[in-house]
Amino acid sequence: MSRSSSRRMLPALMLAGALVLAACGDDTGTGGGGGGGGGGGTDVDLSGVSLSVGSKEFTEQLILGQVLVQALEAAGAEVDDRTNLTGTSVVRQSLESGEIDLYYEYTGTGWITILGETEPVPGAQEQFDAVKEKDAANDITWFARADANNTFAIAANSEAVDEFGVESISDWAEVVNEDPAKGRLCSSAEFINRDDGLPGVEQTYGFDLPGDQVVQLEPALVYTQVGAGEDCDFAVVFATDGQIAGQDLTVLEDDKGFFPPYNLAVTMKTEVYDENAEKFDDLLGQVSEALTDDKLTELNARVDVDGEDPKDVAADFVSEIGLA
Repeated sequence: MSRSSSRRMLPALMLAGALVLAACGDDTGTGGGGGGGGGGGTDVDLSGVSLSVGSKEFTEQLILGQVLVQALEAAGAEVDDRTNLTGTSVVRQSLESGEIDLYYEYTGTGWITILGETEPVPGAQEQFDAVKEKDAANDITWFARADANNTFAIAANSEAVDEFGVESISDWAEVVNEDPAKGRLCSSAEFINRDDGLPGVEQTYGFDLPGDQVVQLEPALVYTQVGAGEDCDFAVVFATDGQIAGQDLTVLEDDKGFFPPYNLAVTMKTEVYDENAEKFDDLLGQVSEALTDDKLTELNARVDVDGEDPKDVAADFVSEIGLA
């Protein structure tokens, strides 16, 4: 399941801030380019190291980019902020060409969209190991994988949870099989026809949702419509999108493990990584360790629901994990 920029627009808007925070993190120090190594909350000293940080343009990536910037500055690095690049292809080309030195990427995107593989590798660690090994041939190092997994998911509004007691996709499948109209689904167009979308979910979970019970909407409308319960009680979402909390939605457990992993990890030019590998592992490992699904969703919601600035959200996260 490849992550196009349009697909990632929604969760990415929030993910950017949370992911960057986690990826930056094992130890960071004081904030600002000269505060590293003993001036703040980190023992990692990157004084004298110059780095360019990139990110994609959606919320989650903007947050993550600022997390990386601020965590690295807290450790004393001189950071060139080149975040807010448009789309996966642009930011990846910038990494390969050396215009940027690092950014947060998703393992599934790396495996399928960037490296051209067609079948995801089951398991978060297994997928990370596979993309890390293959991308090493391109002089790119993957490290500091986070638990946060911004994959496709099925969510239900609070009314459906109360009425049907749904907790998993298997529960939703039972609702559909009993009465398709009650399992009505809101979705963006992309998910409806792709093999790793609705057709694959139906095959894996043993149901067939009639076409007239699938409501095709623009991505930005999916969350508000399912939240209101007007067109549907179930919807296709991104697992760490802040609007999940904003609309009081419950993400259903993918109990048969259909959706491939899209965990966050830091990608960096290998020649740059090798110069300070242990320090990068320590610092950004601490950041990524704090990037869970719940935390990333919270960070994204502060931007997309509450209207806060990604830089401010990132600053709070970096401080919260003790790096500034």
